[in-house]
Amino acid sequence: MGPLHRACLLSPPAFFLFTAFICLSLLSGCAVGPDYLPPQAQVPDSWHARPDPAMVRDCQAIHRWWTLFDDPLLETLIRESAAGNLDLKTAYARVREARATLGIARGDLLPEIGGGGSLNRQRTSDNTINPGSIATYYKTALDASWEIDLFGRIRRSVEAAAADYQASREDVNDILVTLQAEVAVTYLNIRTLQAQLRASERNISSQKQSLELTRARFKHGLATDLDVAQAERILYSSEAEMPLLRTSLAGAINAMAVLLGGPPGYLSDEFAREEPIPLPPEPVMIGIPADLVRRRPDIRRAERQLAAQTARIGVATADLYPSFSLSGTFGFESISTADLFDAGSRTWSYGPSLRWLLFSGNRIRNRIRAEDARTEQALLNYEKTLLNALREVEDGVVAFSQQRTRVAALERSVAASHRNLRLASNLYKEGLVDFQNVLDAQRSIILLDNELAAAKGESAIILVRLYKALGGGWDQKGEGANAFVKPAPGDENF
Repeated sequence: MGPLHRACLLSPPAFFLFTAFICLSLLSGCAVGPDYLPPQAQVPDSWHARPDPAMVRDCQAIHRWWTLFDDPLLETLIRESAAGNLDLKTAYARVREARATLGIARGDLLPEIGGGGSLNRQRTSDNTINPGSIATYYKTALDASWEIDLFGRIRRSVEAAAADYQASREDVNDILVTLQAEVAVTYLNIRTLQAQLRASERNISSQKQSLELTRARFKHGLATDLDVAQAERILYSSEAEMPLLRTSLAGAINAMAVLLGGPPGYLSDEFAREEPIPLPPEPVMIGIPADLVRRRPDIRRAERQLAAQTARIGVATADLYPSFSLSGTFGFESISTADLFDAGSRTWSYGPSLRWLLFSGNRIRNRIRAEDARTEQALLNYEKTLLNALREVEDGVVAFSQQRTRVAALERSVAASHRNLRLASNLYKEGLVDFQNVLDAQRSIILLDNELAAAKGESAIILVRLYKALGGGWDQKGEGANAFVKPAPGDENF
């Protein structure tokens, strides 16, 4: 007696399991559709921009670049933003959604088993063989069904869902990188505005002294009323700029509060004490272009999206082939509860089924073509993301190098302007020059002091954007956002 004949002598549940085992052995067959191969990123060996002595190819500390500024408050704000930012929390929710979707796709690989029961009381017609008979039927049964993934439709669906889940995790890291850069830029804007306020206050104090001197000289006939009017004009003009700076400062502090997930104004005490603009560190670590592909979350996300889309070609292709499934039912049926579970009350059915769509108006092949086109779009998006990343870094390297040169020149210009003002003021007191020289020197200092403060802040901001372009702000070994903040319940395995 062969194995198939012996199998037929098995009980229905055992035969169903035996048949399932045989079908499992068939699952080693190929999954239709293309197998995914990661794209080979074409990146240069080094950055095109001229190397700056302040930049090195090392990238050891880039995942926590903000610590290089040596500013405790900035580090605190970065940490709090990772814990409270609403965009990051939304990204975590999308990861949970993708993980659940992956679980659904994996569940399709397994049989479905359900149970149920029924009670049915019925009466026959008076015009039948058993006229007016009344009977009650009791039934309980277990149902099982299983689609045999012979051509890999379900497996390709699992591949796509797994890649989508991984892409959602990279999206968390991308939002984290962007968030940290936004917090740092906002923080630097706050410190820049405070520096501009301090410079304006110093200039206003100097202008008040010049106005008092001019009024005293006018009182003694040594200056004209025009000199007094000009001194008043430049003082009042400087005072008029102060409310604008304070408004911008309050707006920046409120923006920081929202980034941290708090109500506007709750950080006012944190910034009540003015601190200098944190200076960019030296040397600046920029690594090499190959590091970019491994580190930038948006590139990694685009690659995972390409993998998911490639798997969907297989899902669509599987519809060209027949689908096989097994189904079976085992239960008990009786007209009395007393003998419902007797051996004679058993009822069962089982068997395979096949479904093959022979004509669909070419819809299946067009769906395959559509998935092919979407895969091509995903590949082009990956290449575009990579090129944009390289461009952002190259732009950042040039901008940071040139900004350092600009700040040094402005510092020399400001020093010369202050010396010019001292000389002009002393000569004016001695009556050797007219007041116009003093006014010109004061106007120059007002502009240059504000420009220098803005340039220093911009230098640090450019560096922050460069670190963002390099993908700094998360650690692959630390699993992204989890390296900086304790994840919410359910997010521990991200």
